Amino acid sequence: MNGPATIPHFAGRLRFVLGAFGLMAAILLWRVVDLHVFNRAFLQRQGDARALRVVAIPAHRGMITDRNGEPLAISTPVESVWANPKELAAARGRWRALCKVLDIDPHWLEGMLARHQDRDFVYLRRQIPPALAQQVMQLKIPGVSLQREYRRYYPTGQVFANVLGFTNVDDVGQEGIELMQNAWLQGTPGSKRVIKDRYGRIVENVESISEPRPGRDLRLSLDRRIQYLAYRELKAAMQRNQAKSGSAVVLDVRTGEILAMVNQPSYNPNNRDDLNSSHLRNRALTDVFEPGSSIKPFTIAAALESGKFTPDTLINTAPGTLRVANFTIHDTHDYGLLNVSQVVEKSSNVGAATMSLAIRPERLWNVFRKVGFGAITASAFPGEASGLLSYYTTWRDVERATLAYGYGISVTTLQLAQAYAVLASGGLLRPVTFFPTHGVPLRETRVIPSRITKEIVPMLEMVVSKNGTGERAAIPGYHVAGKTGTAHKAEDGGYAQNRYEAVFAGFAPATDPRLVMVVMVDDPNTDEYYGGLVAAPVFSRVMAGALRLLDIPPDDLDSLGVKMASVPAAAVAAQSPPRAANGTRGVL
Repeated sequence: MNGPATIPHFAGRLRFVLGAFGLMAAILLWRVVDLHVFNRAFLQRQGDARALRVVAIPAHRGMITDRNGEPLAISTPVESVWANPKELAAARGRWRALCKVLDIDPHWLEGMLARHQDRDFVYLRRQIPPALAQQVMQLKIPGVSLQREYRRYYPTGQVFANVLGFTNVDDVGQEGIELMQNAWLQGTPGSKRVIKDRYGRIVENVESISEPRPGRDLRLSLDRRIQYLAYRELKAAMQRNQAKSGSAVVLDVRTGEILAMVNQPSYNPNNRDDLNSSHLRNRALTDVFEPGSSIKPFTIAAALESGKFTPDTLINTAPGTLRVANFTIHDTHDYGLLNVSQVVEKSSNVGAATMSLAIRPERLWNVFRKVGFGAITASAFPGEASGLLSYYTTWRDVERATLAYGYGISVTTLQLAQAYAVLASGGLLRPVTFFPTHGVPLRETRVIPSRITKEIVPMLEMVVSKNGTGERAAIPGYHVAGKTGTAHKAEDGGYAQNRYEAVFAGFAPATDPRLVMVVMVDDPNTDEYYGGLVAAPVFSRVMAGALRLLDIPPDDLDSLGVKMASVPAAAVAAQSPPRAANGTRGVL
């Protein structure tokens, strides 16, 4: 009897439930309209602020190659780990795993995040291998992300380090060619708009804002094969003679191109963790030294140009000393009566000083200045030294005398090589350069009459003969012209008695000069410290290899016991070196 009375009560509840659902549906519908119509723009901005990002697209740095296209510096893609300090600070429980993978100190991480809470971006570690970057992302730590960058790699390591220099972590040139040509090599990054998830990973590329522009490649005049050869021989000489440092330069006489420039000690640009800053500089350009007797050919040039001397003019060097004011000049022996050619061959200080005192100081200064002493070269290399050549009006007789055999003047290895290229080219000064000239010098200026250089070259050949001081610079099959130099090192306002700089400068083939080379070894610490014993053998080995690599034919087959007329052209051609890895032969 009570059953029917419950029906109206049930119907009321049903209407209430349906009404509640209807109201909820209306509220939801209104919320949808509110979100998609009235607040759409605001919410879109808020969503974009949390997920939409503009990220940089890195641009790789241009490659540096040698003259034959062999890579010397390349950029490889790497990843850098960065974080949003606020998000990572909130995930404190995940720090231990992150620090372990990245090999960073948790205390450093805590301090760094505390200092940069007001920032949205901080680096945790730069330029890590892709495998390690993948491990980081597998941790899925909020606020931690990756950014693609490029890292500079130098395939030749120490061999080109002092010339190429290096870049910093931001891929900006800091030393050497990298600094000198940074604007040319450096690329321009692009940018794009992306959507990132809560872990900082890119889930969608929205649009490209600007395309990255990679840096431009740079080809140098340097020849990797000759550079390796020069580096090896200089390093061996350094070790053999227990020397402090050294440098060597090889130039193309016809164009002024620098084919090799090496230094000791060097460094590994790919690993600079324990780098000694003194190893960074390019000593061939930044370090100056007194050239000793290697300067004498230019003293002779001034004397010959004056008209007071000829190659056969006799000079009395007895008794092996010359007193000038309160200073005594010494020869290693009493050579007695020598002609001008023999003064060069025997490297007589007395003879050179006598000629210098017999001509106007202005004439000697003009020759020195015209061949490039006392001024930086046209190389444009950062930090190049100008050397020292004081003005002739300040010279006293003692200075005029000592300048004649290389004291009181300082030069760089490159300056001395440039000056010897003047003698090799018949008196033409051609600016040196690190870049290919395609067979044509940048310019050329006559600074010494050709008739003078034609008289000096045979004198320099005598130096490399069996009776000369540079016998160890000889190369079988080639006429070689050059000059030794041995100078006491300047020390505490005077000169050290047992410390020296050993130098050899020369060119080959002497009958048609193609290559000039200067070798300087600083402070050899053995009984053999003369330029003819320390530097000349390096010249011989490197020059011999370079002549073969560049397919420059011999000009002295008689020294090999072969008559030129009896050698078929095919046999001469057979002496050409094997082809390089890129299929081309080395050419100047």
